[in-house]
Amino acid sequence: MKRIAIALLALGTAGCIPQVTPPGGTPRPPAAPPAAPVRPGTPFPQPSTAPARPVTNEAIEYQTGPCFGRCPVYRFQVSPNGQGSFTGIRFTAVTGQRSFRATPEQVAALAQLLAPYRPATGRTQRYSHGEPGCERAATDMPSAEVRWRARRSTTTLYFDFGCDRDANHAIAAALGNAPDLIPALVPLIGPRP
Repeated sequence: MKRIAIALLALGTAGCIPQVTPPGGTPRPPAAPPAAPVRPGTPFPQPSTAPARPVTNEAIEYQTGPCFGRCPVYRFQVSPNGQGSFTGIRFTAVTGQRSFRATPEQVAALAQLLAPYRPATGRTQRYSHGEPGCERAATDMPSAEVRWRARRSTTTLYFDFGCDRDANHAIAAALGNAPDLIPALVPLIGPRP
């Protein structure tokens, strides 16, 4: 019985997208992600240790999915010039749609953070329960979906935060920290447990 209570407590506190920046704090630039171990039969390309060059003429859309708990569910998109739109869906400080501005440097930092995990242009890559490379997965965890929209193509990355947490630590940290790079989002999202 005690083990069940501890497991439920761990799920309740670990069920949300990780946040590195404390509320009201200054966003810390993320460290370069370590190269993930290549597992035999893994269909997903592993990020390289060489710095990836972000595509700077694309709008970036980011959306979270629900979890078992009070994880914020929201989406935002930001263009290369810093024009942004936020939609709070549930468990956010603001619900509904709001506009925001980001500096071109903040947008470039976001693109740079996500670049190692960006699939090939026009492709979709999924890290999801039961799919190859995600056989071990914690349930009831939130997800994040990133779309890079260019004039003629959309590139999509879907990541379930419960997906093989040891092997996918670097991508989870990058996606979890991504909103912190745009300070205008902090008061819209609110606290993240």
